[in-house]
Amino acid sequence: MLMVDTDAVAVERLLLAGGLACPRCGGVLRPWGHARWRSSRREQGAVRHRPRRASCTGCAKTHVLLAAAWLLRRADAASVIGSALLAKAAGAGHRLIAAALGRPASTVRGWLRRFGARAEQVRVLFTRLLHSLDPQAGPLLPRESVFADALEALGRAGAAGVRRLSPRPPWEFASWASAGLLLAPPVGW
Repeated sequence: MLMVDTDAVAVERLLLAGGLACPRCGGVLRPWGHARWRSSRREQGAVRHRPRRASCTGCAKTHVLLAAAWLLRRADAASVIGSALLAKAAGAGHRLIAAALGRPASTVRGWLRRFGARAEQVRVLFTRLLHSLDPQAGPLLPRESVFADALEALGRAGAAGVRRLSPRPPWEFASWASAGLLLAPPVGW
């Protein structure tokens, strides 16, 4: 899996020009069909999409090129999940968040639990990223919970990324920077 830009035309152009590197060995990725069709949900309605696949010329491993608007193994857009995380940090419960987003309570509860289990890893990753993107960044002051600390680090790293790299919606930045693993099981990155 390789996180790419949300502009499919730009990604295809990069892929055809040999501008994408294999995350495994660094070799050049070349087009190799498409992954299966997926039905995913955005803030307003569902969308069907079919991610591009690429094959490495060096190690021959294939990779799905997933747009940064999505997280790995999640049916909802990163921005929808991000809204839920921010609402939780502001004190809302999973049922209220689910009702506001029009999602099942069990789905939202799962997002919140998974992020909570991973919050310290997220905080560390995005704090390091913040200071690599902006060496002049001040310290992150502790909040009321590790959950809120992780979101603060993520937000400040996202803002530094916009200043240093390019404009990108904050949850797409979080998806890209975490390689789509923001809600993955709490193991290593």
